[in-house]
Amino acid sequence: MKKLHVNLPENAYDILIERGCLAQSGQWAAELWRPQKIVIITDNHVGELYAETVKLSLESAGFAEVKVFAFLEGEASKNLTTVETAYKFLADFGMTRSDGIVALGGGVVGDLAGFVASTYMRGIHFLQIATSLTAQVDSSVGGKTGVNTAYAKNMVGTFTQPDGVLIDPECLKTLGERELYEGMGEVIKCGLIADTRLWALLQEMSGDVASVLDNAEALIYHSCDVKRKVVVEDELDNGTRLYLNFGHTIGHAVEATAGYGKVMHGEGVAIGMIQITKIAEEKGLVALGLTDKIRAMVEKFHLPTTYEPWHIDVLAKTMTLDKKARGTKIKTVLVPKIGQAVINEINMSDVPEWLG
Repeated sequence: MKKLHVNLPENAYDILIERGCLAQSGQWAAELWRPQKIVIITDNHVGELYAETVKLSLESAGFAEVKVFAFLEGEASKNLTTVETAYKFLADFGMTRSDGIVALGGGVVGDLAGFVASTYMRGIHFLQIATSLTAQVDSSVGGKTGVNTAYAKNMVGTFTQPDGVLIDPECLKTLGERELYEGMGEVIKCGLIADTRLWALLQEMSGDVASVLDNAEALIYHSCDVKRKVVVEDELDNGTRLYLNFGHTIGHAVEATAGYGKVMHGEGVAIGMIQITKIAEEKGLVALGLTDKIRAMVEKFHLPTTYEPWHIDVLAKTMTLDKKARGTKIKTVLVPKIGQAVINEINMSDVPEWLG
C-alpha cells in the first residue's frame, strides 16, 4: 500500500493507493466514520461494476443502512438537475448531518457527489473512491466540487475536502482505451508543472495500454503527490494551486463549446497545454522546442492535439467566464521549462491572441 497525507490544518486526510483495496472499502470507511447511514453516489456504468462490492463491504463493516444513488453516466449529467434529484433521494432516505456520502466513480461522479455532500443540509461528510485514471490522479484529491452550467464548466461549486481518498488501480482494467488515455492528460500535466521524475517515467513508457496499466501505481502516486503539495500550500486556489490548471483554461473552453462529453476533460487539457505553450513560445516566454515536446508526449498517449471547428470568438467568450478570471484579466499558467510553472495574467482583450 502507498499512502500520501494531505496535511491541511482543518481537514487533514490520507490518500490510499493499493491494488485490490476496493473489496476492503468498508473496513477503510469504518476506521474513519462511526456507524451511520451511507449513500453511495455513482453513475449507472460504474454502479453496475462496483456498487454492490462497495455496498456489501460497508455492510460487513457495520454500516447497516446503505443505499445506492446512480445517475446517467457522462459529463452532460453533471448539472443542477441531477443534484436536485440526489437531494430528494437523500431526504427520502432520511439522511441527516451526521450521515455520509461515498463518491464511487470518475471525475464527474466525484465532482457531483462532493457538491451534493457539501451543500445538503449545509454540508455532510464524504469519502472519495476513485475508479477512473482522471479521478485517481487528479479530481478525487483537493476538495474541489462542482457542476456545469450552460455557460461554463464547473461554474457552480465549493471547496470541501473529503475525509479520505481510496484508489484501487485494478479498477483501470475496466476502462475503455479512450477513457484510460484521457487520464494521461492530467498525468502529463503533473510532470510538466512540477515533477521531472514523472516526466522521465513518461518518456520511458511505450504509450500503449499495457504500459499505462503496468505503471499505474507510480503514475498515480507521483501525480497525487504533486497535487497534494500544491493543495496544502494553497487550498483555496488563490496562488500556486493555479499551477494545476495548466492547459485547463483553454481546455475547459473547448469542452464547453464542443458540448459536454464530446471532448473529454483530459483531451481538452492536452489541447489546451499545446495551444497556450505554442503562443507562449512564439512570445519568447517559454523554452524553445517545448511545444514540440508536449505535442509528442500527448500523441504518444493517443490524446488529441487540436479540435475542429476552432472558433476563436466562441472560445474566447467562454474563457472570460472561467473561474480564474479577475476583473479585466484572466490568470493562465505557463511552463517555462519542464518541471516548473508560473502564473501568466492575460488581459481579456488579448484572449483571442492566445487562441490564434
